[in-house]
Amino acid sequence: MVEGQLKDQAATRGIDEDTVLETVLLTKNAIKRLVEPHEVASLVTFLASEQAAMVTGASYVLDGGWSI
Repeated sequence: MVEGQLKDQAATRGIDEDTVLETVLLTKNAIKRLVEPHEVASLVTFLASEQAAMVTGASYVLDGGWSI
């Protein structure tokens, strides 16, 4: 799993979310918001479940469209 701009990362660095959105992400991010920690947890929960038993060797990019 390759997380993108996780909301908690900005807070950890003492950067206000609005500042990050206005100066960096709004220009490059397709969804126009930060990835929420619960969204990362939802993917991890799925990947750990029986429903994902056949998933191997994949990277899941959680970046709100930053990389497209």
